[in-house]
Amino acid sequence: MIASLVAAVVALALCCLALLGCCIWLFRRQRRQAELQAHQDEIRDKRIKELGARLDTYLEGSVRMGKNLHELSRIVAPLPEKLSQLEQRDPNNFSFSQAAKLVGMGASIDDLTQSCGLSQSEAELMSKLHQARRNPG
Repeated sequence: MIASLVAAVVALALCCLALLGCCIWLFRRQRRQAELQAHQDEIRDKRIKELGARLDTYLEGSVRMGKNLHELSRIVAPLPEKLSQLEQRDPNNFSFSQAAKLVGMGASIDDLTQSCGLSQSEAELMSKLHQARRNPG
């Protein structure tokens, strides 16, 4: 009877040692998992900061672009009115855009000076500009 009791105690001791070994193994595994998770959290947090910085840069660029567009629209808004004023200023005086149209239709320098009231040098300039557009390079 003592022998069976000793055997039971030894078996119980072996079971306790096996359980202790399993507990130590699980504790180490849990610690490795926690370290791995902490590393992954660190990588994720770094990525979030990088993306936040990029987003801030994009937002700043958008704000600057909005301000520039607002400024441009403020500058451009009165242009149609000014253009119509220029067109209505003197109906007998041809504009440079009309002279450019005439050059495009093949008008000579003399034609430009007579019909548009351009000086000889202005007419030559218009003719050369039109030729440069037709023959780039």
